[in-house]
Amino acid sequence: MFQGETAITIDDKGRLAIPTAYRDLVARDCGNQLVITYNPFEAGCLYLYPLPVWEKVRDQVNALPRTKKNSRLLQLKLVGAAAFAEPDGSARISIPASQRSAVGIEKKAVLLGMGDKFELWSEQAHHAQIRQTLGDADLGDDLQDLVL
Repeated sequence: MFQGETAITIDDKGRLAIPTAYRDLVARDCGNQLVITYNPFEAGCLYLYPLPVWEKVRDQVNALPRTKKNSRLLQLKLVGAAAFAEPDGSARISIPASQRSAVGIEKKAVLLGMGDKFELWSEQAHHAQIRQTLGDADLGDDLQDLVL
């Protein structure tokens, strides 16, 4: 399970170093293979899936009917844009330039462990998300019983 927030620096070649706390987990549970793709729900963010998790997501998304616009959009953003990333000897992975550019990731980013995957946010988009607050009207019935 991935959890936590880490400030990340992207080097001049578009690489990020996997935080030390996650390196063994990525090597052991992910077979040192990650898949990078767009977050279809929020601008300014990429998803980084462990390969076994990604394969399940990919298969579910590809099973959606291609005759529906929302299904095609999910397929485009998730499957069509997916790129494989394998950490090098220094535990760095390359983030494709097209993906970095599309979500506004430059030198500084934030890596969030979100359970079964990572989210890689541009620094600006992450700050904007964190500044948002939830009020009572934002909480639907499914969230009312949460004890936080």
